[in-house]
Amino acid sequence: MDDSRDNKKNRFSNTMVFMEEYLNHVLHDSLPFHNQEKNKLTYEVVSLARHLIYFGFYSFFELLRLTRTLLGIIDCWPNHASNNLPQEETAGKNVKRSIHGMGQMMSTMVLNRKQSVFAAAGSRGAGLVADGQRAGKDSIDDMDLTVMDTKLKILEILQFILNVRLDYRLSFLLSVFKKEFVEVYDMGDADATTNMEQAATINLQQIGEQAEAMFGVGKGNSILEVDDEGGRMFLRVLIHLTMHRYPPLVSGALQLLFKHFSQRQEVLHTFKQVQLLITSQDVENYKLIKADLDRLRTLVEKSELWVEKKEKKSGGGEGKDKKDKKDKDKDKDKEREKEKEKDEVALEQPKKEKLEKTNENYQKVREILERLNRMCSSGVWKKQQRLLKNMGAHKVMLDLLQVSYDKVSPSPYLQVSYDKVSPSPYLQMSYDKNDVKMQEIIRYTHLFLQRFCMGNQENQALLHKNLNLFLNPGLLEAETVQHIFSNNYQLCSEISEGVLGHFIHCLATHGRHVQYLNFLHTIIKAEGKYVKKCQDMIMTELTNAGDDVVVFYNDKTSFSSMLDLMAESREGVSESSPLRYHISLVELLAACAEGKNVYTEIKCTSLLPLEDVVRVVTHDDCITEVKVAYVNFVNHCYVDTEVEMKEIYTSNHIWNLFEDFIMDMARVCNNREKRLTDPVLEKYIIHVVFDTINAFFSSPFSENSTSLQTHHTIVTQLLQSSVRLLDCPWLQQQHRGIVETCIRTLALTAKSRTISLPLDLESQISVMQSTSALNSLSRSNPNYKSSTRSSRPIAPSNPWDYKNIIEKLQDIINTLEERLKPLVNAELSVLVDVLHQPELLFLEGSDVRHRCEAGGFISKLIQHTMALMSVEEKLCIKVLRTLQEMLIRTLEFDDKGMALRKVLLQNYLYPNRKNNPKTDLAELVAAGGEQERDWAAIAGIQCRLDREGGTRLFIDLVMSTKNDKIFQESIQLAICLLEGGNTEIQNSFFKLMMGDNKSEKFFKVLHERMKEAQLDIKATVSVNVGEMSHKANDKELDAAGSSRGLVIPGQTGHGLPAIASLPAQPVAEQEVETEMGPAVSIMKPILRFLQLLCENHNHDLQNFLRCQNNKTNYNLVCETLQFLDIMCGSTTGGLGLLGLYVNETNVHLITQTLETLTEYCQGPCQENQTCIVTHECNGIDIITALILNDISPLCRYRMEMVLQLKDNASKLLLALMESRHDSENAERILFNLRPRELLEVIKKAYHQESEFEGGEVSPREVGHNIYILALQLARHNKVLLNLLKSVKKCPQDEEGISSMLNLNNRPLSQMLKAKTPTAVVEQDPLEHYDQHTAQIEIVRDDRSMEQIVFPVHSICEYLTEESKFRVFNTTEQDEQGSKVTHFFDQASFLHGEMEWQKKLRSMPVLFWFSRRMTLWGSISFNLAVFINLIIAFFYPYNSGQAGAIDDSMLLMMFWVLMGLALLFLLTQRTGLRPLTVALILRSIYHLGIGNTLILLGTINLINKVVFVVSFVGNNGTFIMGYKAMVMDVEFIYHLAYVLTSTLGLCVHELFYSILLFDLIYREETLFNVIKSVTRNGRSILLTALLALILVYLFSIVGFLCLKNDFIMEVDPLLPLPGPPHSPATQDFLNSCSSDGVSCTPESTSPTLQKEEEEVGSERACDTLLMCIVTVMNHGLRNGGGVGDVLRKPSKNEPLFPARVVYDLLFYFIVIIIVLNLIFGVIIDTFADLRSEKQKKEEILKTTCFICGLERDKFDNKTVSFEEHIKLEHNIWNYLYFIVLIREKNKTDYTGPESYVGQMIKNKNLDWFPRMQAMSLVVTDGDAEQNEMRMLQDKLGTTMKVVSTLTTQLTELKEQMTEQRKRRQRMGFADVQAGAAAATMPPSAAGGSIHSYKT
Repeated sequence: MDDSRDNKKNRFSNTMVFMEEYLNHVLHDSLPFHNQEKNKLTYEVVSLARHLIYFGFYSFFELLRLTRTLLGIIDCWPNHASNNLPQEETAGKNVKRSIHGMGQMMSTMVLNRKQSVFAAAGSRGAGLVADGQRAGKDSIDDMDLTVMDTKLKILEILQFILNVRLDYRLSFLLSVFKKEFVEVYDMGDADATTNMEQAATINLQQIGEQAEAMFGVGKGNSILEVDDEGGRMFLRVLIHLTMHRYPPLVSGALQLLFKHFSQRQEVLHTFKQVQLLITSQDVENYKLIKADLDRLRTLVEKSELWVEKKEKKSGGGEGKDKKDKKDKDKDKDKEREKEKEKDEVALEQPKKEKLEKTNENYQKVREILERLNRMCSSGVWKKQQRLLKNMGAHKVMLDLLQVSYDKVSPSPYLQVSYDKVSPSPYLQMSYDKNDVKMQEIIRYTHLFLQRFCMGNQENQALLHKNLNLFLNPGLLEAETVQHIFSNNYQLCSEISEGVLGHFIHCLATHGRHVQYLNFLHTIIKAEGKYVKKCQDMIMTELTNAGDDVVVFYNDKTSFSSMLDLMAESREGVSESSPLRYHISLVELLAACAEGKNVYTEIKCTSLLPLEDVVRVVTHDDCITEVKVAYVNFVNHCYVDTEVEMKEIYTSNHIWNLFEDFIMDMARVCNNREKRLTDPVLEKYIIHVVFDTINAFFSSPFSENSTSLQTHHTIVTQLLQSSVRLLDCPWLQQQHRGIVETCIRTLALTAKSRTISLPLDLESQISVMQSTSALNSLSRSNPNYKSSTRSSRPIAPSNPWDYKNIIEKLQDIINTLEERLKPLVNAELSVLVDVLHQPELLFLEGSDVRHRCEAGGFISKLIQHTMALMSVEEKLCIKVLRTLQEMLIRTLEFDDKGMALRKVLLQNYLYPNRKNNPKTDLAELVAAGGEQERDWAAIAGIQCRLDREGGTRLFIDLVMSTKNDKIFQESIQLAICLLEGGNTEIQNSFFKLMMGDNKSEKFFKVLHERMKEAQLDIKATVSVNVGEMSHKANDKELDAAGSSRGLVIPGQTGHGLPAIASLPAQPVAEQEVETEMGPAVSIMKPILRFLQLLCENHNHDLQNFLRCQNNKTNYNLVCETLQFLDIMCGSTTGGLGLLGLYVNETNVHLITQTLETLTEYCQGPCQENQTCIVTHECNGIDIITALILNDISPLCRYRMEMVLQLKDNASKLLLALMESRHDSENAERILFNLRPRELLEVIKKAYHQESEFEGGEVSPREVGHNIYILALQLARHNKVLLNLLKSVKKCPQDEEGISSMLNLNNRPLSQMLKAKTPTAVVEQDPLEHYDQHTAQIEIVRDDRSMEQIVFPVHSICEYLTEESKFRVFNTTEQDEQGSKVTHFFDQASFLHGEMEWQKKLRSMPVLFWFSRRMTLWGSISFNLAVFINLIIAFFYPYNSGQAGAIDDSMLLMMFWVLMGLALLFLLTQRTGLRPLTVALILRSIYHLGIGNTLILLGTINLINKVVFVVSFVGNNGTFIMGYKAMVMDVEFIYHLAYVLTSTLGLCVHELFYSILLFDLIYREETLFNVIKSVTRNGRSILLTALLALILVYLFSIVGFLCLKNDFIMEVDPLLPLPGPPHSPATQDFLNSCSSDGVSCTPESTSPTLQKEEEEVGSERACDTLLMCIVTVMNHGLRNGGGVGDVLRKPSKNEPLFPARVVYDLLFYFIVIIIVLNLIFGVIIDTFADLRSEKQKKEEILKTTCFICGLERDKFDNKTVSFEEHIKLEHNIWNYLYFIVLIREKNKTDYTGPESYVGQMIKNKNLDWFPRMQAMSLVVTDGDAEQNEMRMLQDKLGTTMKVVSTLTTQLTELKEQMTEQRKRRQRMGFADVQAGAAAATMPPSAAGGSIHSYKT
């Protein structure tokens, strides 16, 4: 084989050389597609290359080389480098190891793969290309059709190469697996058996590493890349081709683009599909199947050569034409016979050969089918099914079914008759010989397909795609379709009405065959779940079909026929018997009603009455098969029903049945030791009879049955028969459970109805129950199963057997999945980055790059997606999902995934930069995006896609697509576009809806989807109370686990039956919760989309969803409410059974519905509120019930879901009352709301907090929302208001303003008290919620006021009392007298402080120090005082002086202070200071003064450091940044304090004196004294400057004129006596004297000393500076001015008058005026400060902080001033609301919160009420409102009277008109009659006419 292929390759070698040379020439051409003639040649050469590749003439290495040449041709990058690969020796040795015979493999692969996406492209896109040529001049648009087809062919080759690469990788993985397996398990062990536990294991980690290394990334790292740039050129080419205007080319490029970025995913997915051929038998089977399928495929393709068909007649085969041309056909037949006789000799031999060949082909096909059938039904049939599927056997069979042949059909003259006795038609058919053979082949084909899909859902889905092939009247087709749908819930739930209609039509027209009914029976129940939709559809079709299909033997004649049929079927009912059809029909009806379907139950009871059923079953000739069907029908249609069938409980029919049951049970137990030979009767008793008895007596409706007492003997007999059957030794174990359950039910019924039982029977029942209870307990023991398992010996196994190899392969698959999964996600995520920045693939400045930067690529991608909708749905879905990823990215992979992402980004987008900051940034953004998304960046991408047509795309797709998956992805794309509440997308959507008139069609689609979902829910939802409770109990037991102990039976007071009821449930327990169908599951994204449309309270879209102002409006608001109503089951009247409709599968959908309805109303949108409240359905009652009901049994095992439901339901009710000033909505909500139950729900939620700690939903938060709802409703309900008012207020809330003012005046001893409560007392829930609920009043844009009740955010608990005091006392008024402006400015700081205090709680040590900051400050001040007292008393303490106090005095003071301290501590708790002083004195006495100071200084320094730490902890100074830290004066002050303490400790003690200035910081009064100087400091400084100027002027005058008068008396400094010499000094002096040197200073001469003594004065104004200093120093300090210190002049001196004037002017101007000006400013400032303080305190006490209203405004009003500032306008409630707005997600805002949030964002304070309060407005407007109400009531009554009169007048007019018409008709229009009628009153006239008529 290889030689022949090599020979063929050699023959084409010249062609291959020419082809490569030509393509290389085109590659190096600067303009490869500029010549149209050359383009045609290029197209042909590329086509030739494609064929040569397909035929396998290229090795894998040569294929890669050719591919790079082709890529270079269509690459837009100029100046192509040489694309030739390096020499094979340097390229790597792995290429040489590629699979031998790759060409043959590729040929087979291509033929077997599905058709390429590029096929038949030219015909689809030709017209578009022509338009493109005329439309644009760009190079992308100017390409002609030939060039486009050439590129398309190249893409086909690329697709082929990628497929070959995939197969190469799979082969590589399998070879690695085989190598490892052979190394671990030697072939020598293949024949022996070893213990697998001791066998070696495969190195999975090494295989995983090799698998990862198989995908090389980057240039030179992988030999499997299709270009030289590590895939960058390939990516560039695909992006460039995507921007073309040729749709097939764009689709092909996108396919390859997705394939390129899913290499690992593709390998992983395909490797899972690999099926190993392990044994030689598997290989033989594979070869045989392959050969058979190849032959069969060839025979099918050439079927027209061997399938003989009769010659077609000119009439075309129609019956009418055949009748018209019957004579002509006879003549032609005669002529043909004559011609045949003439040519008989000539044609005899060829005909014989042809006939033999035909028969041979028939025989071949038959043998192949027989072999395939045997193979499919032998061995491991699942494995064979998979092998046949992988080899495409089903495709060949489907093709075989489509072979045309002369099907056997009834003759045209044949009459088909039906009757009730013989429903099957007897057809007389004539078969041709070949027709019989072909029919046999078709039968084998159907048999194969049935075995092919039996129990295999994948194969069933494959055949379901070709379902139309089987929708023929044939019975084989019916059986095949039955196998396709068998036990496949998904296919059954998606079945169409057309398929059902086809089979009902077949029953009516082609005979009543059981096979048709079997199919209908199959689709009713699948995978243990009932398909309610199919039940309803079948029931509807059967009732519409008529008597031809639905055959019952109800009347007398037909009943006798049925008796005859049963008599004939004593030995067994044959398949063709009419009785078999009837039995199957009854079984089908029973199956339709199974599972408690109300709709079908009523239909079935109307078709087959109970009386007829009993008559048939109790008849003596009734056979067991009929009894099985009929009693099963009674069970499901009359007994085990959703609604009560009263006939079954009031009549005696059921008791007649029970008597028949007793007789049949006696037949079974006739021979106790020997088993009955009738298995049908045994099955009937055990499975049908006991089921019916159990269902009847355990039904809740039977409790009200009065006939039970009258038939107590039958109950006793049933018990006796059941016990007798239980004693039979031949009864199997699984059947014993059924019998025991029935006995238990009957015993409980007898006990509850006080039916007396025989003593022996009671004893037998008690023994049975105790035995079954003990057995169930032993079986439930967990050690039971483990002990039985461990006792089994482990059989040695062969390591080379099939199971072991498959297990090891599965281990490798799991390893690859574990290692490659994060890499798969990382690889796919890079595609999104490429789509974000495709321009980085192209050269800067190129035209393509400019187009990409301008959004050309994304725009083209979005435009093409719409075209993909109808052509390539899978590709369309991929594009839509990628667009979603572009918007909302989910990067969930580990470090390996991040590393791969970085490498791929570096390779594709940033190849020339090794460490690119952009990529690093991208990685950081990607890594952090999961924790908190950057919504600003997402909004930018959303707006970009919207500009490129993203919004229009999803609108068009939603309106146009018929594919559910595309519809779902389109809705998901819309959700991603709107996520985060993007108002621009909302406005764009609204404009598109309004501008293009698309709204009607768009909303029609959504409306139909909602209607379809509602119908689907009605068709599928069914409730079984018992099954739901059992399921809840089971889940509770699973949740409890082994923590609950086992209960020994007999220990309870209820006896054994209750204990044993749980384990003895029926074996076939049904699963009630059905999975939601696709029609219902699609509702969640639809509702989320509608919610996002109304996000941020978009009023236009809220109204638009209700009314579109079109010809046909679709009210989606009402439809959403209706959907909620149906989801919660109120259509069946089950509000009390709400928990039975809300289950684990649909709770998320119900939650989404509630959220969407809430978004409809918030804002508020009052029209939508009214629409919801006034709707005719039970929607409001459902929402109320969701809050009040426990929603059991869901609450037992998924309480968090129930809490979420209640939370959303309460938010919805609050939204319905939002910003409503009327009481209509509240009254509608209160209509079915019971106040006490509401409070119980609130309390229950509060107490559940401890059970659900750490959950997603906090029960207390849910209870808080319901409490707020109760507060809002209490305004309109006095009972609820009184219940809420009974809550006791917390004493902390009674604090007034005076406590706020005196906050800092707490003594030191109070600081030492612990702030934690001494004992934890459980708080009342309502009291807790009342403390954490606040209300404020806001002003809307229309100046109307609105009250808001909101929960206080948890972070507000961290607001400190010091901050409250500071804000309350220091907030300043603005120009308008309002404090709101300054208060609002401080809100951000207070919020930051709360966040820091919350963070501080997570640091326990720092928090412990911080919360005692006041204590540390007090200690620091007291220590500073004590230290300075010691210094004052004892300094200098080392001078040798005794000091002021001696030791005895110290001891005496110590004991006195100790006594006082103990006395004060025991009485007033103020003895800390005396105790401290006593300890200090004791320390001085023992340690000395110096050591005591060191000790106190150290303590003071440490304490101050602790204080600074506490200060930082309280204020969060370090997290504010260095600049804020430096600007924080208080922090700098405390640092200076620490520095001073350090200086006092380390440098000198006198530094401690500076610490006493801390008194100014601590005392506000002293601080105000200082402030009196500093506040008007500028005035004081200017006045002082004036004084300085005057001093300067007076100094000049003095210097010029009075220089001699400036003579000052001075006291010279006398020398002090030196201290006595120390011994060292004395030694030094002695040494000096011995040396003859004077070491002491010489004594001052007597002359100098005398002069100094005589000098007592000196001149002080010789210089101007000296003069200025003298005037300033002495002039300002002396009371009389500078004259007091100048020389006293004589009156005789000439300058005496000038001197007088000088002294007086200085005194008056400087001393009296200027200095007193300074003193006056200081005094006035102090007085102003005191008056301001008094005024501020007065304002705080008498004026509202928020609105500014004074106390007198609330005199004689319903609300006092204290209540107003505490409840209505509480300052802290406004702060809490601002904090709530900032903490809350903006998409969760209510209407008022959204309004206030926008005002806060704009820093607009108009929402604060100023000079107004709602309590005052309501009080003033009460009288006016009462008058308005009275007028409205009067107007209402008047309107009623007018409407009544109008109605009466209308009736009177109609009577008169009718009277006139009657007279005219009856001919009584003469004058006399008219006169009589005119004198008669109308009532009398009407009466006469009426009487005449009668």
